[in-house]
Amino acid sequence: MEQFQEYRPLLFSIAYRMTGSASQAEDIVQDAYLHYQQVDTASIQSSKAYLTKMVTNLSLNYLKSARVQREEYIGIWLPEPMLTLLATGESLEMNIEQQESVSTAFLVLLETLTPPERAVFLLHEVFDYSFAEIAEILEKSPANCRQLFHRAKSHVTEKRQRVNIEPEKQHQLMESFVSACQSGNLDALTKLLARDVTAWSDGGGKVHAGLIPVAGQAMVARLFLNLMRKVPFDDLLSIEEVNGAPALVCWSASQLQWVLILDILDDAIVGLYSILNPDKLVFLQHQLELQQEKSG
Repeated sequence: MEQFQEYRPLLFSIAYRMTGSASQAEDIVQDAYLHYQQVDTASIQSSKAYLTKMVTNLSLNYLKSARVQREEYIGIWLPEPMLTLLATGESLEMNIEQQESVSTAFLVLLETLTPPERAVFLLHEVFDYSFAEIAEILEKSPANCRQLFHRAKSHVTEKRQRVNIEPEKQHQLMESFVSACQSGNLDALTKLLARDVTAWSDGGGKVHAGLIPVAGQAMVARLFLNLMRKVPFDDLLSIEEVNGAPALVCWSASQLQWVLILDILDDAIVGLYSILNPDKLVFLQHQLELQQEKSG
């Protein structure tokens, strides 16, 4: 099973981008592992290709079954947050495609593609598989895969906002955002926001959260001044690297309460993603606890 362990980070990265769920990605990789144990590996020409095909198809099956759940989801659906390093399976010195492909904004954009478009786009654009390899994985013709890719690429390019700010500057912008919120400085906070800034919140119907996005500098600035004013004084706030971006996480005692991820473009905050659904915070809480154990 050494070969499986070698490709586990890659398999998890594919499953996470396909599903938008870290916990589901773990389940898919575990299912692939159990299946791989039953296979005569001597008959497999390429373990990487075989495992990629298995995980991609398990992800596609999940997306088909999840479609109804997503349609019935209460309020805004956002992907499950996770620490950047595990999301990429690489170091922070990842290429631009790797960094963008784990961002919350990008994962939300992927939701607008059909599952086959999503698979082809990710495998070719992010993981550098050839159309011949993708055709084998999806059991489609290379021509059909090219067509799916170009359709997906056109859609993504039209909607996509590229990251073009250094991580250190992103972190500084988050610190300025927190400082402005905590001091109640409306003018300073407004200046950090893009004119067309939008805020989304995902409570999953389990905690109070906005059911529709809030847009515009003035509206978003007032919203977050009000929200930060309500944070209990004994809650612990810290800035972490989540989904390739700075994120503010809030703990109440030993329980992760929410995570706020910023989408930054041209030195301004263009998007704010608040995940409050407790089911979507379990994986990140476990990651942060492990991180604290290792550092402490």
